[in-house]
Amino acid sequence: MVSNLNLHGWVEVDGRRLTVLEVEKILEESPATLSEFGGEFFLSWDGGKARDHFGIVPGDCPPGKIVCDGRVVGVVDPQPPAADLPRAIETAVVLRKDEGVVALSGGVDSALVAALAGRECVVVGVEGSSDLKRARQVSDALDLQLEEALIDPGRIEEALAAVLPVIPSPNPVDASIAATLYFVAEWASLRGHERILAGQGADELFGGYARYLETTTLAADLERDFSGLPLQLVRDQAVAGLFGVRFSLPYLDVRVVRAAMAIPPEEKVREGVRKRPLREVAARHLPGEVAYREKKAMQYGSGVMREVKRLARRRGHGKMGDYLDGLA
Repeated sequence: MVSNLNLHGWVEVDGRRLTVLEVEKILEESPATLSEFGGEFFLSWDGGKARDHFGIVPGDCPPGKIVCDGRVVGVVDPQPPAADLPRAIETAVVLRKDEGVVALSGGVDSALVAALAGRECVVVGVEGSSDLKRARQVSDALDLQLEEALIDPGRIEEALAAVLPVIPSPNPVDASIAATLYFVAEWASLRGHERILAGQGADELFGGYARYLETTTLAADLERDFSGLPLQLVRDQAVAGLFGVRFSLPYLDVRVVRAAMAIPPEEKVREGVRKRPLREVAARHLPGEVAYREKKAMQYGSGVMREVKRLARRRGHGKMGDYLDGLA
């Protein structure tokens, strides 16, 4: 008899969300089925624990592992039916769109999620930042409700002081990203949302970084950057956890990852276009100028990196790293 069952997040099998009672029944009658669980979850019961395949939901056991009495006894490795990229992305968003808000920056990654989810969106940025402008254009084109959480530059140091102790790598890039996410998570929490749908993972899966245009080792670069995603997940969920919310990531659905990995690297960055396969899917749901438009990274598009640099100079530091070390 299963007791003390706690489910953080949600579980699905072959595209169908399971209730807590269904999860409990599976653990009682066919616990081996736990290895087939998809979704975003941390599950604990009696002496057992398990986390989703990529470890999107935080928990005190390794990602994708089943642990009983402190010992790893199995893996969580769902094998949903193979799907092409358009169907994989659509399924991933449908499974996540029952609750929450979409973090919309105006780029193709978040715009596609917003279009498929059809939920309320939020954009954060310093007044006049490019993300605010782009998100307004996307929400107007898709007729989506958009809330704007304007970042007061006077609060950025407060955000940095809060995120630096909880993120794994307090370097300038990670710190400025975390500070931006701080305002996203704060807004979501104040509005009663527990889930924030976001576009993380798309750059690593589909070749979104500008450096990919010049590299001669694209396949190795993509593999390396994808392997760095677990640390990004820890960073982002640690920031969200400050406000009791979580990021939900459709692009890290197992279906999407497998469909993306099946695409040759040279098809992902081709003829000067980054994330080409994703943009082709997005063009089915978004205006062409949105699907193929380039965008600044979050920390720049929101205006946060610029403000952090100003703070460093104002505090007498020539290097941002020195300023962040002082805060930490």
